[in-house]
Amino acid sequence: MTTAAAPSRGTTAEHARLAQATGRLEDSLAEANPWYEWGPYLSERAWGTVREDYSDNGDAWSSFPHDHARSRSYRWNEDGMAGLSDIHQELCLALALWNGVDPILKERMFGLTGPQGNHGEDVKEYWWYLDGLPSHAWLRWRYHYPQEPFPYQWLIDENGRRSRDEPEFELMDTGVFDHGRYWAVDVAYAKASPTEILAKITIKNHASEEASLSVLPTLWFRNTWRFSDGEPPRLSLEGDAIIVDHPMLSGYRLEAPPSPDGSRPQALFCDNETNNPRLFGAAPISDYPKDGINDHVIGGANTVNPDQRGTKASWWYKITVPAGGEAEVRLRLYRPDQIVSQTDGAWSDQHFDEIMASREWEADEFYAALAPDDIGEEEMRVLRQSCAGLIWSKQIYPYRVARWLDGDPGQPPPPPGHRTGRNSGWRHLDSFDVLAMPDPWEYPWFAAWDLAFHTITWAHLDPAFAKYQLLVLLREWFQHPNGALPAYEWSFDDVNPPVHALAALRVFVIDGATDLDFLERIFQKLLLNFTWWLNREDPEGNNIFGGGFLGLDNISPIDRSHLPPGVKLDQADGTAWMAYYSVAMLALAVLLAERDSVYEDMVVKFLEQLVLVMDALEDSGCYDPSDGFFYDLLTDAFGNREPIKVQTLVGVIPALPAMTLPTRNTDRIQRLQKRFARRMEAQNRQILDWRIRGTGDSRRGLVSIVPPDQLARIFATLFDESAFLSPHGLRAISKRHSTPYQVPGMPGATIEYEPAESHTAMYGGNSNWRGPVWFPINYLVIRSLLQYDQFFGPEFTIEYPTGSGRKLALRDVADDLANRLISIWLPDPDGRRPVYGGVELLQTDPAWKDNLFFNEYFHGDNGAGLGATHQTGWTALVADLLLDPPGRTQRLIFYDDDRATSDVTPLAAGPAG
Repeated sequence: MTTAAAPSRGTTAEHARLAQATGRLEDSLAEANPWYEWGPYLSERAWGTVREDYSDNGDAWSSFPHDHARSRSYRWNEDGMAGLSDIHQELCLALALWNGVDPILKERMFGLTGPQGNHGEDVKEYWWYLDGLPSHAWLRWRYHYPQEPFPYQWLIDENGRRSRDEPEFELMDTGVFDHGRYWAVDVAYAKASPTEILAKITIKNHASEEASLSVLPTLWFRNTWRFSDGEPPRLSLEGDAIIVDHPMLSGYRLEAPPSPDGSRPQALFCDNETNNPRLFGAAPISDYPKDGINDHVIGGANTVNPDQRGTKASWWYKITVPAGGEAEVRLRLYRPDQIVSQTDGAWSDQHFDEIMASREWEADEFYAALAPDDIGEEEMRVLRQSCAGLIWSKQIYPYRVARWLDGDPGQPPPPPGHRTGRNSGWRHLDSFDVLAMPDPWEYPWFAAWDLAFHTITWAHLDPAFAKYQLLVLLREWFQHPNGALPAYEWSFDDVNPPVHALAALRVFVIDGATDLDFLERIFQKLLLNFTWWLNREDPEGNNIFGGGFLGLDNISPIDRSHLPPGVKLDQADGTAWMAYYSVAMLALAVLLAERDSVYEDMVVKFLEQLVLVMDALEDSGCYDPSDGFFYDLLTDAFGNREPIKVQTLVGVIPALPAMTLPTRNTDRIQRLQKRFARRMEAQNRQILDWRIRGTGDSRRGLVSIVPPDQLARIFATLFDESAFLSPHGLRAISKRHSTPYQVPGMPGATIEYEPAESHTAMYGGNSNWRGPVWFPINYLVIRSLLQYDQFFGPEFTIEYPTGSGRKLALRDVADDLANRLISIWLPDPDGRRPVYGGVELLQTDPAWKDNLFFNEYFHGDNGAGLGATHQTGWTALVADLLLDPPGRTQRLIFYDDDRATSDVTPLAAGPAG
């Protein structure tokens, strides 16, 4: 990483590229910006996904296993390593490798299926996203490839042998990286223009002896012709280039200069068609099927087209590298008719070097402009690699549910169970969009609440793309006609927390708080979704909301989405999420009412809704005054009610809905006060004076559902280091539950604090909310603390950590919590990063220790990374904490530097519970 002087935000070369908008972003990304034409839209796993599952029983893992992936063409999208595609994913470019001893080419990352892993699906490879620009003008990726045979079966067998009480068996545990017997493969992409892409593949031999590696950059077409009446496109050889013949992409050339030793790479061609004889014992579609290059390279089979044409092609470089040495492969993908360089289309090493150096410098410039001036080197590494992961996680998402359910014309129809099973109530959903995915291998499909968090960091990088992500799920081809948002591919019917409105507010603020048109579009469609919540998740009409697991998987001792017959559950978090939704919609309405008085009615509507939820939650019995905490309430078939007295984040969420309304809206504040008064009078209650603070122009109102005494009790538990507060963030379950808790009268319904992987298979079993640190709720706590601080002011303090005797303002508490989260990736005084736990190679080896993983969640005691390794979806929120530090943020929804400091009474701290 080079160093660039910090320019002002918005003046960099990358900002200029992002400003090249020529169309309506929400309708066409490609029209919006030509630099989006090519990007890292290629999935890292298309096998084992719902879209490729045409089974009768919905077993996606068995329907399309890894063993099929090299031989069977995909129906909906493609996968590969370090891959790019055009924005319609008609043409794909990715890397294949062969170490000379593996049974198959390394064309895609290997991992265990959900049933194979002792803790669910789990990728068994090591690769990193090191850098990236949101226009994709610069991208860097790294992979460590063993020189010994890849232990596919060993990984399957050993993980299958292990129980849920044992850790996962990882690739590093097999010893294949011992003594440096591996290749470090770096891929850098630099765009000279939107249609001229330069690629540099650098391979380093870390072994103590000479070794050879086959490097096979591969170009292929997504197979669309098999499911339409069109003719297949064609790749063919012309001199030193593979040329493209395609209705939309004709003229593209993939040029490959000689190997480092001067030898020419060999061009290999086959077809992206299923190998029917191998997989199904059926007649062949092509003599040179999808795995033709694989079979030819591995065993010399006559499975590549001697006429040098097809729909899949590779340049085969055979490279020998001395011990500790490096070699480099260069490529160029471009359209001669759109060339903008001074080379007249001819290969030029000087042009290649200049573009590579220029784009890398521009990436330095871009991040220097985004980051605070005093950011440290290690913090900048965290920033850039987390953002790189977010950028590399963009994927094209084609999914036409009606076609998927019914089958393609001219093809065998799916079995009856498929046509009436998963997602059959979502026939309207017809996606062909670029979406930010949670993780390109373990979660290569959108998830509604994950995506909302993605947009927050995206707003710093590319605000237009962030807004597109929020708007697209509300478009008619995603949002259900009844107002529901699709949760995620495995079950669109599941319910995710309603955080879209909150994300829209955060994106609006990060983008400069001027795009009210964006907010208005979001608001109108969210009204439909809000009404769906009222109608579907509160069936009794008492403002106590459900939703089932709500994305928190196994956080409860009972499966909240599959209750026993006759059992009812009042969810403290479901109701609190609806309060959160009401607060965010109220804030949207207030902002829109400043421009259009029509929205004044919506201000009143959402204030009323918030009070209804507040009343319902207060009357529900979910709050336990003796413990000072909220719990779910279970009603059995006989009408007996019992709180599930487990202290989890479920009981914290009621404290999160908070919004300080601006001082400039004095008249509106007075109306809100009157509205509260009317509501409270109707309920024979007193107006809660603590909601209005200050006098004259400094008057402001706090919109929340938890009064100060309850807030103090919750905070006392939340910030207790023997309970929720860990060195690296807030645990999902209190550590006090190291002694298991059992639901009375329900044998087997138990839960205990588990700081690492889960011991239960409840709701998938591949993630754990029973103790580890998760970023999304931690982030929401930080944002809520800032809102409370905006109202109460710096004179209001709490003890932090609980029992320490140290009093901090809420803003300072938020800042400390953010720093705990950021510290997961920062070297401690001994140079060790908590994220890598006790793995010595990752902690100490220079080739490994500075390459960062951004995991799904983190060990509740030591911060080690757990779950999916590339969950830079919501874990990339660390970038927002670095770019907008809570201790000095100016980016609140309603910001007023003259925070109320008078008439502040510190909260009375009650028992910690």
